[in-house]
Amino acid sequence: MEEKQSGKVINPITDVILRMAKIFTELGFSIVEGPELETEKYNFDLLNVPKDHPARDMQDTFWVKTKLNNSADNSPFLMRTQTSAIQARFMEKNKPPFKIVCPGKTYRKEATDAGHELMFQQIEGLYVDKEVSLATLKTVLNKFFDRFFEKDVDVRFRSSYFPFVEPGAEIDISCFKCDGRKNPPKEGNCPVCKGSGWVEVMGAGIVHPKVLSDAGIDPNEWKGFAFGMGIERMAMLKYGIDDIRLFYSGDLRLVNQFRTKN
Repeated sequence: MEEKQSGKVINPITDVILRMAKIFTELGFSIVEGPELETEKYNFDLLNVPKDHPARDMQDTFWVKTKLNNSADNSPFLMRTQTSAIQARFMEKNKPPFKIVCPGKTYRKEATDAGHELMFQQIEGLYVDKEVSLATLKTVLNKFFDRFFEKDVDVRFRSSYFPFVEPGAEIDISCFKCDGRKNPPKEGNCPVCKGSGWVEVMGAGIVHPKVLSDAGIDPNEWKGFAFGMGIERMAMLKYGIDDIRLFYSGDLRLVNQFRTKN
């Protein structure tokens, strides 16, 4: 007789969002949400994205011709390309200090393959206070990744460019599969890190002074860091799923593998 499984079936994306929310709230962050139909002002302008930046191009962005009747904003509408737009809205109406994370759906015109979808989910974080540095950022990320992957994880910063942070960095974590090459497979390279010992997981950096000043926050008094990661990317790494399209295929064989404890 087949043993009956306990608990309720939960979508792996929902599972990861709930895990992330729990970890970040325990670290003192608040959860903030915002509209998926966004304006150019919040999605690009207030995030210091130049007018000629490729991300604004029709090839990357779903622009929406129809405007909301009750909107006083004359800025063109689009399907938000990043949840950083939530941060821009929040900073405009709230005074620091604050610590927030913003999960949600985002949309980009990308070729669909094993690693890319037209609609995907992100979670972005923003921490603004008087004493904030890259060291603060690394401490927060270390604690998050240790809890998320349920083991000790090292964090590595690599210099990179993002319009809304300066300096900016790509964030790598030590491979949790081969333990940073300490326990490589007997044959071939590690399937997760391909033998490098590191896995790229997010972009981050110190909030650009112009982003703060445009939100009415004095950059001479306040500092901040921001980070963003793909939720599907984290789910793929945690559960060994090799194709992002599986999350949205409607195949119950994937979903039925995930159950709550109760």
